[in-house]
Amino acid sequence: MSAPETWAPMLDQPLSTLAFCWRIERRDGVTIGLTSHDRDLMIAGLRYRAAPGMTPSAVRSGIGLDGEDSDLAGGLSSDAISEADLMAGRWDGAALELRLTQWEAPGALWLLLAQGEMGAVARKGSAFTAELIGAAAVLGAPVAPSTSPDCRARLGDRACRVDLAGRRQVAVVTGLEDGLVAVAGLAAHAYAFGTIRWMTGDNAGLEQAVIDNDGAGMTLVDPPPFAVMPGTLAMLTQGCDRQLATCAGRFANAVNFRGEPYLPGMDLLTRYPGA
Repeated sequence: MSAPETWAPMLDQPLSTLAFCWRIERRDGVTIGLTSHDRDLMIAGLRYRAAPGMTPSAVRSGIGLDGEDSDLAGGLSSDAISEADLMAGRWDGAALELRLTQWEAPGALWLLLAQGEMGAVARKGSAFTAELIGAAAVLGAPVAPSTSPDCRARLGDRACRVDLAGRRQVAVVTGLEDGLVAVAGLAAHAYAFGTIRWMTGDNAGLEQAVIDNDGAGMTLVDPPPFAVMPGTLAMLTQGCDRQLATCAGRFANAVNFRGEPYLPGMDLLTRYPGA
């Protein structure tokens, strides 16, 4: 890779040999490379596959805090970014880099134009567009959280501090019927508000929210994007309803409760006898 001081001579040439390169890494670790050149390019061990339909519709720099640094547009490709994977959410939150290189000497020029993560994805016909959320979006987040009677932490995160090591299990899914994922031997309500992460099958890598469970299965917020075959493996993670009573009684973690259950709310003036 070239140093920044050597980029100017490469860019100041009478004949342009430039090509855009996109490196996209999904949350499950799958990484692909795409280039606007008409031939594949091999750079730093990753093959950037020819995708002439991929274009950066806007790359801009500034001091604004709107968080949308650029947009990405391209055509759907069944073997790279498929319509089914986009609609299933596999590419949501994927880390993305947009760089400029010379197709005559791939990697000699490796100019970073934009980086961030893929935000909202919109599809129209056989094409898609996705916004690129840059680092400036972090500066637009609230400095202090708003008060709430419910806990604002997520079970097992840095604020909650509950150890999830003993609250996960790999289970065999025996089927899917009427929105109920059949899993035998579960403790009732243990995985309510938790998650299921598919490990095998067409849904592998996708994570979904769980509403509740009984001893025979669990109900999901949304049905799986793809069919679930008997014998599919899934990682089940327990959840929490974010109430103080649950935090204290079930997890013995009231000291880390991130909420204000006793703070008067907007209904304070209406709380009188006979209301």
